[in-house]
Order: sequence, then structure tokens, then C-alpha cells
Amino acid sequence: MLPLNTKAPEFSLFATPDQKVSLSELIGKKVILAFYPADFSVVCSDQMSLYNATLKFFHKYNAELIGISVDSKWCHMAFAQDRKLHFTLLADFQPKGEVSRLYDVYDEVEGESKRALYVLDEEGIIRWSYLSPVGINPGADGILEALEALSKNKKVVH
Repeated sequence: MLPLNTKAPEFSLFATPDQKVSLSELIGKKVILAFYPADFSVVCSDQMSLYNATLKFFHKYNAELIGISVDSKWCHMAFAQDRKLHFTLLADFQPKGEVSRLYDVYDEVEGESKRALYVLDEEGIIRWSYLSPVGINPGADGILEALEALSKNKKVVH
């Protein structure tokens, strides 16, 4: 994973079939990047559903949640609709895993993103990160603790 207190790499990925989202568009907000292996897998579905239920708490800290996997924009649309997700999913699809590689969370063996979390401050600096075992839902506690610490301008513990 990338080191803390470094600038998060810029990227631009499809959120819908005709709309891209760039990290630079989110400057001024805290950003939670949730890399995950695959839409519709059991653990990923649970993790993204939990984050969907936690969105109001993320928004209290002026934080935007972005889910990223190597699935296509079409797959993301179906997944978001099926799970009633109310946050952006980005398709790290072509070239496959390019952004996951930028963030050092691409699994070359499986050909998918690892289950990894980054919290960025309003300037796009990495302030917290966590790499979860692929079969384990990392939950939201670490994210919320990182956001709380950032809101109090404390140093975030990794």
C-alpha cells in the first residue's frame, strides 16, 4: 500500500457508461477509497451494503465514499441497482487494474483489486489506510475513527 502522508495518485474512471469521475474533482472533501475484488461476491456485497448504510455518518465528516473494482461500468450499474447503493462505484476496467496498481492494491494472481481502504484529507493526502484479508469485511469502524481524528486535526494512527 502507498505510504501515509503522501499525495494520492490522480485518476479518472467511469462511474456510468458516459460519465467519468476524477479524484481531483473531490478536492475540498475527505475521500474514502474502498477497493474491492468483485461486484456481487458475498463479502463485497456485505461490505458495500454496510458502507451504504453508513453513508450518513461519512457525510457528517464531509467525506465522499468511492468504491473501486476491476468490474465494468455496466456490472457496477447492475450491482448498484441490485443493492440500492447510493455512492459512486468506479470501473478500473480498461486498462484492467490500472488504478489499483497505482495504489499498490492489485492482485496479479487473481486479476482483481485487493480489499483495501484509503482515507484522504481535503487536499488529497493519504491519512489512513488498511489492507484487509480478501475474505474478511473490514467494516466501517476504522474509516470512522480516521475521519473523526481528521476532523479533530489529530494525527491518524495507521
